[in-house]
Formats: sequence, structure tokens, C-alpha cells
Amino acid sequence: CTNTMHLVADTIEAAINVPFLHLVDCTADRVTAAGVGAVGLLGTRFTMELPFYRDRMRRHGVEVIVPDEPDRALVDAVIYDELTVGRIEESSRAAYRRIIAGLAERGAQGVILGCTEISLLIGAEDGAVPVFDSTRIHVEAALDLALEDRAAAESVERAARAG
Repeated sequence: CTNTMHLVADTIEAAINVPFLHLVDCTADRVTAAGVGAVGLLGTRFTMELPFYRDRMRRHGVEVIVPDEPDRALVDAVIYDELTVGRIEESSRAAYRRIIAGLAERGAQGVILGCTEISLLIGAEDGAVPVFDSTRIHVEAALDLALEDRAAAESVERAARAG
């Protein structure tokens, strides 16, 4: 469920023989299902600045808008200096709300919470545009896959007993 570590997802996916649910694909599916074509992205510097996230979203037809440099630094600092150590600061919540509003002004029709910890600070009620919690979306996709696999296995088992 870590957004930043999806930086190496292609390497992992190539080395394994089990299904791999790419967090960006799951998130892009949810974004496009909502009819959103441009999203703001909040996350660590790596997630916001390196092309792995943005390029993969583009393959799904979704454009990614990131905060400007000072706000990227602030978003990253809040993640590492506050959220990862359990500190929830109202001033940081206000700053994230301001950043989300700025992304919306620049054309974002939604915003992706692209770091596991951000949902500790920001939720759907904090933006004038839809908020997509990538961690939650990824977990829900994994659960859906597990339940589909279980249902398929039970169906095969029932058929074997009946036949």
C-alpha cells in the first residue's frame, strides 16, 4: 500500500508469478470511474516529483498536477516530521486544505492522497473536489481480488463435489 515504494513496482511485478495490484492502476480506475480527468497529487517528494506515478496515471488518461516547490516541501515535511510520528497539527491541516484549493484552481478536479499517512490529516470533507485515498482504494482492490479468488475456488470445489 505504499505509494512511494511503487517506484520499484515494475521490477517486483516482473520477478513474481502472482497477481500484482499496482496502486496507481487501482487509483486511476477509481478516478476515471468518477469522471475525473485531472487530479492533484499529494505525497512524499518522491511520489510528487519522480515520473513513475504521473506517467502511469497518464496511461489511464489522467493528468496529474502537483503543488509548487514550496508546497511540495511542506507536504513532504508534514508527512515525515509530523504524521509518521503520530502528530496531527491543525496548522498542517489548514495548509493541506490551502494546497488542495490551489490545485483545484489550477485545474485539478480531484486530489489523490498519495501517501499512507495523509488520511490521518485530510479526508473527503477537506476539499472542494473529490478526495481519493490511494491507500484505501488499494486495500479495497486487494480485498475484491481475494474475494473473487475465493468465490472462484469455492465454485470449482462445488462443481467437483457435484460431478
